[in-house]
Amino acid sequence: MRMLYKDLMAASSIPMILTIIKKEETYGYEIIQSIRTISKGNIEWQEGSLYPILKKLEKKELVRSRWSQGITGKKRKYYSITMKGANELGVYKYQWMLANKVMSDLWSSEVLV
Repeated sequence: MRMLYKDLMAASSIPMILTIIKKEETYGYEIIQSIRTISKGNIEWQEGSLYPILKKLEKKELVRSRWSQGITGKKRKYYSITMKGANELGVYKYQWMLANKVMSDLWSSEVLV
């Protein structure tokens, strides 16, 4: 199993997190599990790397959080996307799709212009 290069992981973490949070309000451990499941175990985040990103997203007002008691009785911090965050996600999607198309075209032709 190959893991993403550290630089690629750093560049892709914010759009991944925003996409997961956009689907539904969620908490940190669920985000980690979602990424692990979707990537079939190829991307593994630790809580120590996720929470600083979530804090940064909150500071930029891309997500908001609230504390709530889960069904187990444990307090959890739930995150939801803001309108600003949804707009930013749209920009990320466009940029990633453009970069993906360029790389796909380059690799399919294997000719550099």
